[in-house]
Amino acid sequence: MGTQKTLTPIISKKNLKDAENFLGEMHVDVMARTLWGEARSEGVKGMEAVAHVILNRVKYAKNNGGKFWWGHDVTTVCQRPYQFSCWNHSDPNRARIIALDSSDIHFQTCVRVARRAIYGGLGRDMTKGATHYHTFHVNPIWSRDIEPVTIVGGHKFYDLKGQ
Repeated sequence: MGTQKTLTPIISKKNLKDAENFLGEMHVDVMARTLWGEARSEGVKGMEAVAHVILNRVKYAKNNGGKFWWGHDVTTVCQRPYQFSCWNHSDPNRARIIALDSSDIHFQTCVRVARRAIYGGLGRDMTKGATHYHTFHVNPIWSRDIEPVTIVGGHKFYDLKGQ
């Protein structure tokens, strides 16, 4: 009967921090690509508004057991089918957002906005807690008979938590 060995954890505090940083930067990248696909023509304010919608969905999921149909973190929220059209396989922007790199000036702006959003520097939520939005050019069925909580640029924003 020998002495028991103490197991050394595979993930040290440093490795855990590295993993958290990697995950955070992955969320930044996915959010930035979403912002480019959804709001690149809306300027910084419009990009921030879309970022708030993403964060509001994540917050709602966390406050309701950690999971929700639209996802539970930035990446799952952004890439949930038929939520942000730029990620839909049929959307012509999908191939473009996947191919983006830092040479695109609008993408550089999207990355800065996404980084502020992910790391808590976005500021006041101008969307008033909105979880959905659409452009003036469309009239989705889910928005009929519902008043938007605000309008930012070319988008109408709605608070549809729990729906």
